[in-house]
Amino acid sequence: MDAAEDAELDAELVARMADGDRAAMSELYARHSSILLGLAVRIVKDRREAEDLLHDVFLEAWRAARTFDPKRGRVRTWLAIRMRSRALDLQKSARVSRNAGDAGLETQVEDSASADRLGDHARVRAALSELGPEQKRVLELAYFEGLSCMEIAQKIAIPVGTVKSRLAAGLDRLRGALGSGAAP
Repeated sequence: MDAAEDAELDAELVARMADGDRAAMSELYARHSSILLGLAVRIVKDRREAEDLLHDVFLEAWRAARTFDPKRGRVRTWLAIRMRSRALDLQKSARVSRNAGDAGLETQVEDSASADRLGDHARVRAALSELGPEQKRVLELAYFEGLSCMEIAQKIAIPVGTVKSRLAAGLDRLRGALGSGAAP
């Protein structure tokens, strides 16, 4: 299945979810849960918290299925943005701050992804390797460590405007490398 067919299937599943089709929800979960769980674990550093977030994100997607517009982007991106936002909210909450020193946090994510998903991961890694070190660093800090532009600027001692420029340029290059609709 190519990227366009993949995106079309996802959009169809969300449309069926909007009509109350639980099987569509189950299929969408099977298609995207591993990558979303991995994203959450990378941000919150706690597998149980990440699993709770995954559940919350899919419930939110179920409730918001009617609002999804495939013309505005891909389902995978729609879900990933929801997950990233939820994970960042959790990470910055007082509860997570109090537990930040706990030892033994689970950070392993079992890779149950299909060969297609592994291929996507390889494509993203290859596209990231084509970026300059400055763009790659700000993208990693933003998307994998969950830092805001202000936090990135402070961490690597550059102006916030420079962080935003590097993020925008890096994302544009990734979109180009991955194809028009295949941004991570």
